[in-house]
Amino acid sequence: MRYSKLFGKTLRESPKDAESTSHRLLAKAGFIDQLSAGIYNFLPLGWLVHSKIENIIREEMNALGAAEFSMPVLSPKNLWVESGRWESMDPPLFKVKDRHEKEYALGPTHEEVITDLARRFIKSYKDLPTAAYQIQDKFRNEQRATGGLLRTREFFMKDLYSFHATKEDFDKYFKKVIEAYEKIFARLGLKVLITLAPGGAIGGDVTYEFQVPAPVGEDTVYFCPCGYAINEQYMAEKGVKETCSDCGKKLEKTRAIEAGQVFSLGTKYSQALGAAFVDKDGKEKPIIMGCYGIGIGRVMGTVAEVCNDEAGLVWPEEVAPYKIHLVSIGTNSDAVKKANEVYEKLIKKGVEVLFDDREESPGVKLADADLIGIPQRWVVSEKTIEKESIEVKKRNEKETRLVKISAL
Repeated sequence: MRYSKLFGKTLRESPKDAESTSHRLLAKAGFIDQLSAGIYNFLPLGWLVHSKIENIIREEMNALGAAEFSMPVLSPKNLWVESGRWESMDPPLFKVKDRHEKEYALGPTHEEVITDLARRFIKSYKDLPTAAYQIQDKFRNEQRATGGLLRTREFFMKDLYSFHATKEDFDKYFKKVIEAYEKIFARLGLKVLITLAPGGAIGGDVTYEFQVPAPVGEDTVYFCPCGYAINEQYMAEKGVKETCSDCGKKLEKTRAIEAGQVFSLGTKYSQALGAAFVDKDGKEKPIIMGCYGIGIGRVMGTVAEVCNDEAGLVWPEEVAPYKIHLVSIGTNSDAVKKANEVYEKLIKKGVEVLFDDREESPGVKLADADLIGIPQRWVVSEKTIEKESIEVKKRNEKETRLVKISAL
């Protein structure tokens, strides 16, 4: 992509209302643009990162054997009344009426819709276990949207739902999903605390949050080096002491961002909506369910929150919008020609490259490269082509090196 043609560019100043590092950097670097409180445009650079996060999640969900599908954003009132959440959902539902005065909710989550599908498609133990997931637009009527992408009103979420005949089968699958989540966050360059937590508006017997330690985080997590972690809210609800239940040590405390969550739903929704199956003995039983969520935008904001330095963003390799940021410096015709040749060769080889071909000063171009945070910066200038080389610098390193163009 030629940067001169890219829709959306870096800003010289950060948004005045940016409350978090990720909000400030993502907006200034041209990844997102705020339309309203908690509502954001993803500009091309931002959507590339968003899409790469989606694909990492998709790969790990497919590896679990889950099938991808899609449910509507709008869901009818009657389903929410059946589950008992039409009036009790927190944050409250976004509710709309059509021209026939029929009421709908903009889905913040899809337990009602998926359970309705399950009661119509799952009839026998032979249909179980099964699992399906979507990556889809969600709406949450937050009282106060904060932290840029960390708490928004509209966002994309991966929500996986699983259905089981026995508690034993569910427990095995629940463990597999937790392991898949650990792989996802490792690929995203995030260190997570798998944290015992309350089920909140979703509910569930056992709930774990995947918390990323960060000063801007809204949650307080108590944790032990042995791996045990617990949400402060859950501690207060259960009267848990500040000592590790696994090894007995005093727990440490940190602020953290919730990047994902898994819920053991049991039969909460299947009983409410009448989703049952017939077992081997011919007896009808409620389906045992689990649900598992990751907010794509929030994860993107979390990565930006922890992967940065004083100059800008430092994207992990797997989610960076491009692999190489090619910079042409100077107006010398030979240097400009060589930079274009290098760009065309990289494109032909299928390399993801952002080419800064603007008529800007070297200082502006290099500062923008640091701000955008692509893993490698390649500089072509009159000085480098004299040596038939390109100046190469990794974003997370300070040193530059000259590499022969023939070697590249």
